[in-house]
Amino acid sequence: MNTEQRDPQSGEQAVQNEQNQPESATYEAEGAETAEAGTAEASEPQDAVQAELEQAKKLADENHQRFLRAQADFDNYRRRTQKEKEDFAKYASLKVIEQLLPVIDNFDRALAASKDNKDYDALAKGIDMTFRQLTQILATEGLTAMETVGTPFNPEYHQAIMQVESDEYEEGIVVEEVQKGYMLKDKVLRPAMVKVSS
Repeated sequence: MNTEQRDPQSGEQAVQNEQNQPESATYEAEGAETAEAGTAEASEPQDAVQAELEQAKKLADENHQRFLRAQADFDNYRRRTQKEKEDFAKYASLKVIEQLLPVIDNFDRALAASKDNKDYDALAKGIDMTFRQLTQILATEGLTAMETVGTPFNPEYHQAIMQVESDEYEEGIVVEEVQKGYMLKDKVLRPAMVKVSS
């Protein structure tokens, strides 16, 4: 009869192996739980980042739409002001021309009356009145004639065409005006053509 002989040391090892097995299973189960918890914890920050990203995208879209609207408004404003500038330049003389129309009418009447009546005195009187009307209109717009005779020659205001000897004026004084000079407010519109004493 065969009796199984067991090594006392191997028996102890078997018992230890049996005792160790449940411990490793426990560790494995705990490790699985920890991994699941880690995954859950990792997904929470990911969700928060995703939500923040979506919010940032939405804000960026809103800002982009705002920018496009502002750009369109600015383009419309630029076109409108450009057109206003062009219209202003085109019709800048409108007010003055409206004021000059009565002057043209008066010249027309004076010429028609002189043809019918052959009254040149009346024509001269009509032209004189019309000329005064014209100068008044231009004066209201800031046009003034320069007073040059007897004043020192100034190249900013005068254009000397010749020098003449004069007993009446000392040297460098305007003695005669050949063509009137005009100022428009504080700007020289046309310098006066003058003769200067030498």
